[in-house]
Amino acid sequence: MNAFNSELNQRLDALRQQDLYRQLRRVDSAQSSRIQIDGQALLNFSSNDYLGLANHPLLKEAAIKAIERFGSGSGASRLICGSLAPHHELDHALARFKQTEAALSFSSGYAAAVGTICALLDKEDILVLDKLVHASIVDAARLCGAKLRIYPHNDLGALEDILRWAVKKESIPGQRRPQTLIVTESVFSMDGDVAPLRELIALKEKYGAWLMVDEAHATGLFGEHGRGLAEEAKIADRIEIQMGTLGKALGASGGYICGSKCLIDFLINRARTFIFSTAPVPAAAAAAQAGLELVQSPEGRARRTRLWETIHQIKTGLLQAGWLLSSVNSAIIPLVIGDEALAMATAKTLREAGIFIPAVRYPTVARGLARLRLTLTAAHTPDDLEKLLCTLPSPPRDA
Repeated sequence: MNAFNSELNQRLDALRQQDLYRQLRRVDSAQSSRIQIDGQALLNFSSNDYLGLANHPLLKEAAIKAIERFGSGSGASRLICGSLAPHHELDHALARFKQTEAALSFSSGYAAAVGTICALLDKEDILVLDKLVHASIVDAARLCGAKLRIYPHNDLGALEDILRWAVKKESIPGQRRPQTLIVTESVFSMDGDVAPLRELIALKEKYGAWLMVDEAHATGLFGEHGRGLAEEAKIADRIEIQMGTLGKALGASGGYICGSKCLIDFLINRARTFIFSTAPVPAAAAAAQAGLELVQSPEGRARRTRLWETIHQIKTGLLQAGWLLSSVNSAIIPLVIGDEALAMATAKTLREAGIFIPAVRYPTVARGLARLRLTLTAAHTPDDLEKLLCTLPSPPRDA
């Protein structure tokens, strides 16, 4: 054990020297625009709880009722005896919400990505990723064994070159035709910009590929009914696989896949992260369904409107302060600092002033692109924004 711990301590020391060491922070309050960490009340600009639903009374009531009726645990995987009524009700609610034939909920967005991609592709297929997709999709690419091609972020010309190459790949006699799957986020989690979904669909249809879109950071925020960027672009019915999470704007936890009935039937039979996982707790499923209903209600629309007003206000203030925001069009606003140590120091300065925005560093983002990942929620007030703008240091000259 001494040799084992000695090796790990050396690796940890290397992370510290590179300003990449991480620690868990215990939060002693509910998710909100204000949180309690180490006895300090902090204004929270780091949460993905975009609509402020994680501590909403209706979601808490739904979770409590589910516990009272179905208990605290599901007892088994859904293919054994753990497929409880709240799971089925959530799946049906997701399909109605996304206007697809069917839907399937997973224990996390990570599990949804890995399970789906690994079920659909094998070593004979081709997986094409935007360079900035989420780590769960990158890990799925490694696990599924498909031929991997990566195109520069939102570079449609490079993507078309890859698709043109892919259609020239010949089938092996006696085996099925290789399939090409393109995967992108609709709103990118670290940069806050959006994918050109209409153009991606035109390309995938031109070359006979499939498209999988992760709406994790768009669900609840975009579109007339909050269904995501695909709804706003009016092309949802042309996307084979719609993915998202239940733990961001919907205020609960878990992930989902929406699409055709045969897609969902196939995942039930082949997605290992679904088959071999104990079903999510019934309280989480019930809370997520309540979140879906709330997002589509007048209150949900009002929260969405308030959030976009907040985004406009903070972007205006940041631009006036000299920050470069590129093409940000979401509740995620990256304040790129570059140097990891400087990003950590800036986050520390803000925390001492009562504002919580952790530094995001490699491997979450590329080396030399460390940043403060500022996120906004419908619960933030104009006074909250004013305090942030008055406290935030000036951007580095080379940021």
